[in-house]
Amino acid sequence: MVDRLVVVGGDAAGMGAASQARRSNPALEIVALERGPYTSYSACGIPYLVAGDVASVDDLVARTPEEFRANQRIDVRMGHEVVGVDLDARTLDVRDLERQRSIRMPFDQLLFGTGARPIRPDLPGIDADWIHGVQTLQDGERLLAAARSSGCRNVVVVGAGYVGLEMAEAFYRWGAKVVLLDANDTCMARTLDPDMGGQLADVVRGLGVEVRLGERVTGFAEGAVVTERGSVPADLVVLGLGVQPNSELAGAAGVTLGARDAIQVDARQQTNVEGVWAAGDCADTYDLMARRRVHIALGTVANRTARVAGLNIGGAYARFPGVVGTAVTKVCGTEVARTGMTETAAHAAGFDFVVARIEATGRAGYFPGAEPMTVKLLAEKVTGRVLGAQIVGGADSAKRIDTVATILHAGMDVAQVIDLDLSYAPPFSPVWDPVQVAARKALSLLNAA
Repeated sequence: MVDRLVVVGGDAAGMGAASQARRSNPALEIVALERGPYTSYSACGIPYLVAGDVASVDDLVARTPEEFRANQRIDVRMGHEVVGVDLDARTLDVRDLERQRSIRMPFDQLLFGTGARPIRPDLPGIDADWIHGVQTLQDGERLLAAARSSGCRNVVVVGAGYVGLEMAEAFYRWGAKVVLLDANDTCMARTLDPDMGGQLADVVRGLGVEVRLGERVTGFAEGAVVTERGSVPADLVVLGLGVQPNSELAGAAGVTLGARDAIQVDARQQTNVEGVWAAGDCADTYDLMARRRVHIALGTVANRTARVAGLNIGGAYARFPGVVGTAVTKVCGTEVARTGMTETAAHAAGFDFVVARIEATGRAGYFPGAEPMTVKLLAEKVTGRVLGAQIVGGADSAKRIDTVATILHAGMDVAQVIDLDLSYAPPFSPVWDPVQVAARKALSLLNAA
């Protein structure tokens, strides 16, 4: 008998795992259930769709349902929502939304790729139709339609994380008056230290965006966002408060939940139930630096965990070692990047460390277009091991964080970083790459300690 894999969720993790399982096991029967109208799209591209950098919604779709059906023999069923899971009977209760009928579907193996949704705090007026979260491509379509119809005179973005900053830029470019609100005292408070986040806040203010930090939203009234300090006029509100995993379906079925109520998985992406898997934003993962389970909703993690799940489902063997928390974004001409531990995280994990912060340029200083950048690097005392880094700067800054991410995976110390044979030519880098300059400073601080 041919085994049947049923995939719940048709975006990056679900369809990535399905595709890999098909390559690993051509005989496997694969059914993918997606309640929305799109498969395999880039949610990360939605702010750029709103800003006008991406011409249409279709440009964000990597592969359509028709392509999956024709090229990979995956039975993709759109408009199908899974409403219940019976792990003992190995069946799903599915609602066909178009035909308004219920289906009971058996499975041999099951993959949850249900993703995550924007956090919507329980505040008065939060469900108004002019308040938008942005996670799915349908969210992006609705936001774009609302922006066009409202004229976008006054836009309030709640939350100064990745999505909030990207959306603030998008509507600034529309010509709207943009107010960015965050209850924390700095931008990207969960991922950057206050000094680097403060530098970023200054950049955003320099664009003409009104940045109001340390100000908590208490509710929403018609045409205004209400805060503890008053009210802010708003034709449109975008929530950028982060996401929470769509794990309720799995949890209700008896699957164990882990970090931040994400689905708990092992290194093979299997849950506590044999033959039941999870990948992407609905699942937790392992932080290699802090050595604990975490929930990180990033496209890179979704695609990599999907590959591992698909290989194992298809009969191969693969393990996902974990993450170091590498991420980048851009606010107009300013690039932002981070990986590994911040000072706050390193203190919480009990590390004793030094902090090296340096100013540099992305190219040789004399070369046209050389733009400044700040690199902050943490190194453990005694061992000199690199613990993390943050970068804020102009063009050619952010992707340097990949060098540091590689250093973290390799467990290198600052002396080894200094000796790395990195490339050099004036259009690309100073003769000493800024990452190595930061490592040199860290080494001098370690020697003086």
